[in-house]
Amino acid sequence: MTTRFIVVRHGETEWNVAGRVQGQLDSALTPSGRAQAVAIARRVATEPFDLIVSSDLGRAMDTARCIAAHRAIPVIPDARIRERHFGVGQGHTYEELDLKWPNVFTRGGRTDPDIVVPDGETRRQFQERVCGAFEALAREHDGRRIVVVCHGGVLAALYRIINGIALVEPHRIPIANASYNAIAFEAPAWAIEAWGDTAHLPDVVPFVES
Repeated sequence: MTTRFIVVRHGETEWNVAGRVQGQLDSALTPSGRAQAVAIARRVATEPFDLIVSSDLGRAMDTARCIAAHRAIPVIPDARIRERHFGVGQGHTYEELDLKWPNVFTRGGRTDPDIVVPDGETRRQFQERVCGAFEALAREHDGRRIVVVCHGGVLAALYRIINGIALVEPHRIPIANASYNAIAFEAPAWAIEAWGDTAHLPDVVPFVES
């Protein structure tokens, strides 16, 4: 059977605006981020789904609760779909991270997927975690439709997995806050049904993950 997912990135946060690496630290939704969460909640409310799973980080849970409010169903927190852990680099700006730990978070050029910030995850470890989490969810809820609220890095990892893009290769992937993304899993294959849809969000400029 096919398991389907609506995958949503959390609403805009204060650190998104400041250009700081959040990783597994947290930052509050901005007023715009809260409005985005309401908008995606209204969009998703028009579609059938069976359950809501969210990263247990606050910015994702706050977005997921907006969606859950339309169905009066609980949000299931899941640490497996947290953002990548950037170790001691968390809280730094992207420019600071690039200076101190080159190629850990790169938007251009080939990169070593096994480079790591101290106490953090490599790109390879992160992608393996994301892949394992979504395949497990697909098998745990075979044949159902699941709303998953997560992070830009998680969506970028999924995009690479589904499209067979090597971890070392640069590939610019637009991922807007509170965007609508739909994927399907019928073992062993993944398919993208919709990506980066922001029709419910006016004047959005997407963050580009690579």
